[in-house]
Amino acid sequence: MRKTTAEAQPAPLDAPGNVGDVRKANLARVLAVIAGAHSEHRLSRADIATRSKLTKASVSSLVADLLASGLVIEIGVHRDGERGRPSVGLILNPARCVIGMEINVDYISAGLVDLSGKLLTHQIVPRLNRGVNAEQVIDALSELSSQMQQAAEAQDLKILGGGLAVPGLVDEKSYTVLQAPNLGWETQSLNVRKLLRETKSRFRLFNEANASALAQQQLMGPAERDFLFVSGEVGIGGGLIIDAELFAGPQGHAGELGHVVVQPEGKPCSCGGRGCLETVAGQEAILSAANLGVAARGASRQQRIERLYQALESGQESASIAVADAGKSLGVAVASAMRLFNVSTVVFGGHFAALEQWLLPATTHSLTTHAPSIASQAQLRFSPLGQTGALIGAAHSVVGDLLESPHQLVG
Repeated sequence: MRKTTAEAQPAPLDAPGNVGDVRKANLARVLAVIAGAHSEHRLSRADIATRSKLTKASVSSLVADLLASGLVIEIGVHRDGERGRPSVGLILNPARCVIGMEINVDYISAGLVDLSGKLLTHQIVPRLNRGVNAEQVIDALSELSSQMQQAAEAQDLKILGGGLAVPGLVDEKSYTVLQAPNLGWETQSLNVRKLLRETKSRFRLFNEANASALAQQQLMGPAERDFLFVSGEVGIGGGLIIDAELFAGPQGHAGELGHVVVQPEGKPCSCGGRGCLETVAGQEAILSAANLGVAARGASRQQRIERLYQALESGQESASIAVADAGKSLGVAVASAMRLFNVSTVVFGGHFAALEQWLLPATTHSLTTHAPSIASQAQLRFSPLGQTGALIGAAHSVVGDLLESPHQLVG
């Protein structure tokens, strides 16, 4: 996620140059100071001038623009020990938000995220999308998005933009899914403007694992600036955060952990390769290997997943072995990734998080076996975000864009 705290911003531009550019930079700086304040500490204009190192007159003018844009609002604040009329503080407008959405193999989802990154409401709709034309899936997601937009209107919330996450390689500039093997999509252009009524709103397209990594970053401590996020759904994705920024590689395709080869002579993979991590530790791979019996035949994926948890709880051997094998291969892939990217923290999301108690022992043992020199420093963690991570990350990234470029909403 882009930095939004006051400390992370560049010094105000006061050198000779384009006056408009100077004002844009200072507008972003003032907004960053407001956004970086703790929720219980509402800053006055004088506070903002001190923190931003801008003059009070400049701050007053800039704040007027931010108020007019609707990004911030005034609120009365009593300082400790003060009596009488409260001073005027400034906060991010809680009535402004961004819509985040996700398309996955067996569901679509949408939710509203406010300017502070809080998930206000969301809905997950089971839907089989594998092999379905992208236009049909976008139409279905458009209906769900319309419901979210109606919910926003009912709560007097204004949507400033949107983000969409999909389980595949994307070209964000052209809103194209280049390759999504588990959806059966290749070079599918997405008509994302169907998803928002306001055609001028900011909209971004993300890889699902990258979006989830960005959402997870908001939960990490200030010193935790480097980690690998491993997303477990039908497929497996990876998102890499380095120095508190998403590292996506020169073409934006870094982090395809699910297609790291862990069994050279293993099963064919949807990517066209063989023996990928996904063929052992992906959701479908685990469910198939667990041998859940006649009761699982013809059942939905969610019903099979619930049956898997029941089998694990009861100690069914085939289910335990399936998850242990997944954990072993996961450890192999993670060991390689940790060495390659020089990170010590790995966060597991999706179905990996739900399987934590059964998956962690095998993963830890495998990591110790294959990378003993780094295993002692390794921090293996599990994300609490569940199926909301991708939509939160996609939305919050758009929020970051708006906070960095508030001049787009001023005028």
